[in-house]
Amino acid sequence: MNPSRQHPDVIVIGGGVIGSSIAYHLARQKVSVLLLEMGGLASGSSGACDGFVTLQSKKPGIHLELAFASLELYPALAAELPLDIEFEQNGCLVVIEGQRELEVMRDFARRRSRNGIEVRLLDGQQARELEPVLADDICGATFNEKEGQVNPIKLTLGLARGAEQLGACIKTGQEVVGLLGKSGKVLGVKTKTAEYRAAKVVNAGGVLAPSIGRMSWLELPIKPRRGQLLVTEAVEPQLTRALLSSRYIAAKFDPEIAAQSGGGCAIEQTASGNFLLGSTREFVGYDRGTSLQGLKTIADRTSQIIPRLKEFKVIRSFAGLRPYTPDGLPILGPVPGLEGLYISAGHEGDGIALAPITGRLMAQLITQSELDFPLDAFNIERFAAGDSGRES
Repeated sequence: MNPSRQHPDVIVIGGGVIGSSIAYHLARQKVSVLLLEMGGLASGSSGACDGFVTLQSKKPGIHLELAFASLELYPALAAELPLDIEFEQNGCLVVIEGQRELEVMRDFARRRSRNGIEVRLLDGQQARELEPVLADDICGATFNEKEGQVNPIKLTLGLARGAEQLGACIKTGQEVVGLLGKSGKVLGVKTKTAEYRAAKVVNAGGVLAPSIGRMSWLELPIKPRRGQLLVTEAVEPQLTRALLSSRYIAAKFDPEIAAQSGGGCAIEQTASGNFLLGSTREFVGYDRGTSLQGLKTIADRTSQIIPRLKEFKVIRSFAGLRPYTPDGLPILGPVPGLEGLYISAGHEGDGIALAPITGRLMAQLITQSELDFPLDAFNIERFAAGDSGRES
């Protein structure tokens, strides 16, 4: 084995979209990197989610700025990766189903415009002109033409293969069971079958990041939140853009809407013709099963927006676990007290949208390059005073 692969500069733990993006961006900077994944690439959250690359669902401030920067990286990334990641930039509609939500979304559109993100408020007829399959009683929609969608699995695999082509080593079936360290410095990791030495280690373990954190006596406030999804048979093109229900966003601004209507829903038609319908938001530990009630709720909500969905056969259902943090922001940066250890996890439902910029920022941090964004808002120490947010 190449010595630089057995003793790389950096070890990345986690073969999801975040870990693969970090490995790719490090390899682009000619850093020797080893990526370790306990299962297969994209076998966790990144292989069980939708492919939305949106701005409208992000919080104003650094969260939105990061999402915008990440979206701007996607076209070049799609062109340079060795796999077609099925990136389409046709825009995203946030569909408005009720008059009360219409008022909330009108204010939402004004706020987004002040944030520098152009969001058009459409009436029902204008929304149906863009997407004729929408129900007749849809009140309207907000629309941003720069948003898009991508194939999450192909994105993860494309980043990993791109990293390999640039010299990175990827090992699957490698469960990390311990960190190697001495005198306050990380020295590498131990798996069930081997030890790997490196002066820098990145915990990109997603929902499993807390168990890796505990190997260095660090408690990470990351919890798995389950999202169930339905997949229909492949059909002829029906939908040009990704759709979100306004309830998903309105509930963030008006708790009464959340209590009365529950969460929102998401709808996209993939490049293969299948509809991907989601999603629930449940705290059920690490249970990746599906429930009849959860799937029925998704089917009911999505068919109210697109009635034709009732005509299509559902061919499978599945669930993924999203790495939730109390304030809705990921944890990015060095781990205090152990030199050379970094954390990049807690993206919840934003992993796909933020993967390009996350990989770029972490590579800049690790190589001590100038950062595109300051990472103060994402450091682990923000939770030192206790839970800074609430479950929603």
